[in-house]
Amino acid sequence: MTTRPSPIVPGPGQESVWDYPRPPRVEVVPERIRVVVAGVTLADSTQALRILETAGAPVYYLPRIDVRMDLLAPSAHGTHCEWKGDAVYHSLAMPGRATPNIAWSYPHPCPGYEAIRDHLAFYAGLVDEAWVGDERATPQPGRFYGGWVTSRIVGPFKGEPGSSTW
Repeated sequence: MTTRPSPIVPGPGQESVWDYPRPPRVEVVPERIRVVVAGVTLADSTQALRILETAGAPVYYLPRIDVRMDLLAPSAHGTHCEWKGDAVYHSLAMPGRATPNIAWSYPHPCPGYEAIRDHLAFYAGLVDEAWVGDERATPQPGRFYGGWVTSRIVGPFKGEPGSSTW
């Protein structure tokens, strides 16, 4: 069993993912959130939400109205979250570029998470650019997680090598 390393102490203007709650919390995002693939802006919103959960980077949810839904197709893939409910997935279907399960959404979220209905979240590792304000985010470690890492958050993050037992 791997022992979780001590949380990194956040500096000025930073948050520790170890201060995020469990169950997760939904918050309004003050920054502009953008997703770009092959030079095409797939999503651009100033009305995004983020979900914060202990040990995970924030997951950004953009209103469907701010997403190029014409470039996404429904996927047969689905997952279940103990807090948010059943997720459906969306695959990128652009000319010359197809990416399965690039985004997900909760059409019927559980109580407490109704705010993310009609919103989509994107995997930062499956898009070319994921932006939080003027900062380009990187994907949270691990293939399962959808969090976006910026300089404003510190870990360690769930998904890093050795973290499967924390």
